Amino acid sequence: MKIVVAIKQVPARDSLLRVNADGSWIQDADLSYEINEPDAYALEEGLQQKEKHGGEVVALCAGPARATQTIREALAKGADRAIHIEEENLGAYDPLGLARLMAAALTPEKPDLILTGLQSDDLGYGQTGVILAELMKLAHATIIMQVEKTDSGIRVKRELEDGWFQHVGMPLPALLTMQSGSNKLRYATLMGIKKAKNKEIKRLTVSDLGASPGAASIGLTRIYVPERTKRTQLFDGPPKEAAAKLVEKLKFEARVL
Repeated sequence: MKIVVAIKQVPARDSLLRVNADGSWIQDADLSYEINEPDAYALEEGLQQKEKHGGEVVALCAGPARATQTIREALAKGADRAIHIEEENLGAYDPLGLARLMAAALTPEKPDLILTGLQSDDLGYGQTGVILAELMKLAHATIIMQVEKTDSGIRVKRELEDGWFQHVGMPLPALLTMQSGSNKLRYATLMGIKKAKNKEIKRLTVSDLGASPGAASIGLTRIYVPERTKRTQLFDGPPKEAAAKLVEKLKFEARVL
């Protein structure tokens, strides 16, 4: 079974984020980066499926040259090879534009299963995976906690609201977006890190995929830190009535109750 896992490099969770001078994005010169957490769970699921059923795991990553570090991490954990769509200005692409690049890279691969994270930690659109499935005309499901291979395809466990789950049978090929916490993540071994240096990374440019370099599909006008303001509100009337008004404000405006 050929499994493709889409991974993304994002700023480390403990990074101190500052808005850049023109307010267009965060200052990224001194940031440290890591694999997007939901994608790490997708990678773990792909590696476990390979261990159970054989085949290969291919890591797919779109991003600048520095994303090679994250790709090497995926290879060190057990991915067999990788595809790197090199684009320095990836933030200019909306989910549809990015999914088109990924579909162009994956169509020749003809994967049996594509795994992505539910959403990215930096932008959080949660759309790229399902759009990719539509472009490639694949069966797909989201918020996946468990995957089981069957004679006719796969059976997946989806997380719903209020502690409910849904079990769905699906044919292959398919695309799944994985929920964080679905597996216990593994660490890269020393042997895995050594082997990763010799594993193949196929590099593709946007031009190779039939798109124009730097073509923007979306633009951010401005990002900023929310302003903190203080405001005092007095409640008139009898104490019981004032208390009821206070509780309503705390529930529906402050949302602390």
